[in-house]
Amino acid sequence: MTRTPSSIRRRLVVQLALVAALLSVAFFFALRVVAERATEATQDNILAASATSIADAVYTDAGVVRVEIPYSALSMLGTVSEDRVFYHVILDGQTLTGYDDLPVPEVRGAGRDPRFGTYLYRDDTVRAVVVRRALNAADRIHRVEVVVAQTRLGLAAISSRITTTATAIGVVFFLAATALSSFAAQNALAPLNRLAEAVRRRGPRDLRPVTAETPTELAPLVRGLNGFIARLRSALTRSEDLIVEAAHRVRTPLATVRTQAEMVHLQMEKPENRTALRQMIRAVDESSRSAGQLLDHAMVTLRSDQLETEAIDPAELLRDAVDRLSPTADLKDITITRDLPDSALRVQGDAILLQNAVRNILDNAIKYSPADTEIAVRLIPGLSCRLEICDQGRGFVAEDVAQMPERFSRGSNVEDVVGSGLGLTIVRDVAEAHGGALEIAPNEKGPGACVTLVLPCS
Repeated sequence: MTRTPSSIRRRLVVQLALVAALLSVAFFFALRVVAERATEATQDNILAASATSIADAVYTDAGVVRVEIPYSALSMLGTVSEDRVFYHVILDGQTLTGYDDLPVPEVRGAGRDPRFGTYLYRDDTVRAVVVRRALNAADRIHRVEVVVAQTRLGLAAISSRITTTATAIGVVFFLAATALSSFAAQNALAPLNRLAEAVRRRGPRDLRPVTAETPTELAPLVRGLNGFIARLRSALTRSEDLIVEAAHRVRTPLATVRTQAEMVHLQMEKPENRTALRQMIRAVDESSRSAGQLLDHAMVTLRSDQLETEAIDPAELLRDAVDRLSPTADLKDITITRDLPDSALRVQGDAILLQNAVRNILDNAIKYSPADTEIAVRLIPGLSCRLEICDQGRGFVAEDVAQMPERFSRGSNVEDVVGSGLGLTIVRDVAEAHGGALEIAPNEKGPGACVTLVLPCS
């Protein structure tokens, strides 16, 4: 069962969202508790003010204690909500006026007036306050207790509104925090994304150390990556050196073996011996050519990492290749024609690599062309410089064209011709190193093929 790869960004967003959710819940309860306490304190203050107002209205008349309930004492409670209000004035333990069954709040401890309590009265929960005072009448000290109670329906409605408001605020806070968490996670991972993009943009042979600026937390990753690149570069260099050394050391002995085999071939009289020697000479030629091509390919791979670019005339590249390989073409009576423009063209590139690529294309054209044929060398200017070489040889089988530039790949119709399968690979690698391309197409003017090296013009 394949595990789904984890995402650091998703983990960060989820964790920050969970923190935001916890903070939202804590904020909700904190806001609700604070608001309810503030609302209850407001109600208590109004109750205390009402009870105090009634207590202040208690007076003596001819030694008789009387009380006139001020209208404002109860109206101030009525303006707060639609709750019911109860009062009870007690003189020396006896009801003076009000609801005689309204109990005095039972609160532990002595405390100071006013004292508050919450209890069930007439099937409703009420909040009550008691205010005590002493009254001197007819040389007697009377104890007066004023109890004022109010139902809590209004407080419950206020609490409900507070809960709704706190919930809305908590949800908005959570959504905003989640959005900010996503932005923060994206911003926190931006250096990692930039590092990944810097590595991704590199070419297949770019093994330079990573020098992108990164946060301190990514420094171990960059050091580990640079260490891996250094080890890989060292391993590839050793491999390329081994190929170069092996090709160099194999090619010289093979040349000696071929020379000795040709001398023996001339001295042989039996046909079967001469046939065996010719097969041996062919094998030596194949090995020698493969060693040379391996050497060229290793050189191309090494130089492609750090091109020594300069302004090069592509027409001069073609002239030089034709001049070098004309003697080989003359041995097969092959004519090489040149169609080169008079105007000066320039490409930026490595002269050694480009010479190697053009020489490989022309060498293949000569090798696979029959005697008494013609090879056309053309330079076509434009947005890109097209170095085109067309022969009248066997051409390419359509099914083979796509894989021709691959290493050690040869056409199915040239098995009888000595070759290594590296020539077009070298041309392709040189073209890609210069930002160009290799094009393979049939010859439109007859049999054969056209191989084009496309390079950006400067």
